[in-house]
Amino acid sequence: MRGYETKQAILVTEFDRYVMEHPEFADRIPQGAQVVILVEGDEEFNGWARELARRQREQGQPVVYVHVKGLRPVHSRLEEPVIQQIA
Repeated sequence: MRGYETKQAILVTEFDRYVMEHPEFADRIPQGAQVVILVEGDEEFNGWARELARRQREQGQPVVYVHVKGLRPVHSRLEEPVIQQIA
């Protein structure tokens, strides 16, 4: 995957996680809508995302733009790891 495609894949994955944790947010999105994620301050990516959405949109399909400030740093979700050393 190239740069924008990789960023888009990460954003979509994080969006999916967000709506699973915040179903009330998802309830505000019309059924069958095309969701376009835009990142604050990244106009080149946003232009690419808008153009991709325009090309993929079905006739009459509602479009929802979701504006995000960015992504928080990734952190581990491991619980109490223990190291066992052999020899």
